[in-house]
Amino acid sequence: MIGAGTMGGGIAMSFVNAGLPVTLVETNTEALERGLATIRRNYDVSVKKGKLTEAERDARLARLAPTLSYEAIANADLVIEAVFEEMGVKEAVFGCIDALAKPGAILASNTSTLDVDRIARFTRRQADVVGLHFFSPANVMKLLEVVRGEATAKDVLATVMHVAKTIGKTAVVSGVCDGFIGNRMIEQYFRQSLFMLEEGALPAQIDGAIERFGFAMGPFRMSDLAGNDISWAIRKRRYREAPSLHYPRVADRLCEAGRFGQKTGAGWYDYESGKREPSVSSLVTGMIVEYSASIGCARRTIADDEIVERLVYSLVNEAAKILAEGIASKASDIDAVYLNGYGFPAWRGGPMFHADTVGLDRVEHAIRRYAKQANGDAWEIAPLLVELAKAGRRFNE
Repeated sequence: MIGAGTMGGGIAMSFVNAGLPVTLVETNTEALERGLATIRRNYDVSVKKGKLTEAERDARLARLAPTLSYEAIANADLVIEAVFEEMGVKEAVFGCIDALAKPGAILASNTSTLDVDRIARFTRRQADVVGLHFFSPANVMKLLEVVRGEATAKDVLATVMHVAKTIGKTAVVSGVCDGFIGNRMIEQYFRQSLFMLEEGALPAQIDGAIERFGFAMGPFRMSDLAGNDISWAIRKRRYREAPSLHYPRVADRLCEAGRFGQKTGAGWYDYESGKREPSVSSLVTGMIVEYSASIGCARRTIADDEIVERLVYSLVNEAAKILAEGIASKASDIDAVYLNGYGFPAWRGGPMFHADTVGLDRVEHAIRRYAKQANGDAWEIAPLLVELAKAGRRFNE
């Protein structure tokens, strides 16, 4: 396991919890000790809650071998990197892994958005490279996106799917694209939430509407929890790579003010020290209203039904494109991603099943209606959705 940060530590715990030994590699003593302290603290909490005995905790910690030496990966069957989400960093790490890992070892990246095919080309063994996108906290979340590169060998894919089951994960295979299945869809969901901010809604209303629909957490509470700087970094890349893309800039202003979420005590909401409960921020409300005025957008009342439809149908529309492109092999895989990794209400069956239940003709008509409103250019309706709606068919057939 390369990297002992939040993701690396959580992934390592997933393996030692399943009885598998893990060598945890870091580049400096401070980062390694910090990662080990977090892992031990997590296990201590489980002991305190009665979920683990002290003997079980100690046995799991004993399966973890920390080291500062990359040479320690030489005998590993599976090497997973979980380092900073930047292609230059990935290139350096995979160069080291390629030079040291034994022939036949599987080389995996925990990237959440980057091009796995490009990462594979940093090595001389592209057939052995695969994406293993764990979700945070990795020792808790069930979802694992297995990203199959254009050169990934069949036995490599079969092996990591078996490994996923061994460590108790629900694995879904994705093709290579920006954001894979889950994050590619959630970007459009969050983009719609930002458009609704500039049009007249506020974070608490949007979160409340989608949470009453059944989501575990609304987009702004979710962003505060994950860290607003993470989505900010992705948007900055979007601005460089697709400067013509229409993207609301209100979230950038929030980040420019240093409001990165719970970790800074301030994001879309305010947070009291040591508490996770959000409080409405008058500063953020003022910032949003001022932003709308600055771009000449007259604010209006947005009904909760519109909020829910725009958020959910943005997921469905992007998912239809993913399905048509072959990134996902079937609609139920997309539903599995959202049920196991993104807090979609289980009783609604996932975004694709929900769209089938509503009726794809109704979904199409709603999207076309929203496409005529302010920011309507953000809706590029998926041809597959139109085709199935016209034929009276469903995604899950």
